[in-house]
Amino acid sequence: MKVMDLFSLKGKTALVTGCTKGIGRSMALALAEAGADIIGVSASIELSGSEIEKMVLAAGSKFKAYQCDLSDRTSLKNFIAKLITETPRIDILVNNAGMILRDPVAEHSDESWDKVMSVNLDAPFILAREIGKKMLEQGSGKIIFTASLLSFQGGILVPGYAASKGAIASLIKAFSNEWAGKGININGIAPGYIATDNTDALRKDTERSKAILSRIPANRWGEPDDFKGVTVFLASAASDYMNGTIVTVDGGWMGR
Repeated sequence: MKVMDLFSLKGKTALVTGCTKGIGRSMALALAEAGADIIGVSASIELSGSEIEKMVLAAGSKFKAYQCDLSDRTSLKNFIAKLITETPRIDILVNNAGMILRDPVAEHSDESWDKVMSVNLDAPFILAREIGKKMLEQGSGKIIFTASLLSFQGGILVPGYAASKGAIASLIKAFSNEWAGKGININGIAPGYIATDNTDALRKDTERSKAILSRIPANRWGEPDDFKGVTVFLASAASDYMNGTIVTVDGGWMGR
């Protein structure tokens, strides 16, 4: 197979959670530009006429939207049941949706902990398990988790987020250990400090922003489009021998 053909996603269907903005939107658009049809999932996405739908259609791919509150177990399971009924085949799952709540450890409430865990860990596990069952029947599939630099570090004022992303790193390995030999590639992407809604507070904090930039060899905050290439790579045949790996996209942060 020629090298450019390795990256083609023509004829594939990809499901992307958290696809309406930021990194998730760039991921969904990249997959569409590589040829995949997109299923977009978000609690707030318009069922028709969303910005990401327009972008995907303009790229020449199909788009279908589902609304789902990933923090609600009943909503999640109802969505999965409907999805499996309406979509016979899903080739790529991108577990991207996530949330962050900032509090000192001593003030991080049970409610905050549970909400972060439900979105960042429980929902990705359930989605990977249930959609993965269909991939096992197909004998092929690609599952991509959005991890974090806090899959490796503890962070500051985000105990629930750090715990959830640390767990995601182990979950990637756990899935891969069982399914890599069955035609399914499970890997992750760990974003560094990216200019999105999740980092808005940090970027507005002059001292914290300066401290963060001083450690990034690339000397800039990342942009959502920095994730387009790596997403297509992990979703395509180009990564068929990659399993249980987390790719850092961090401007060099982890090497410092």
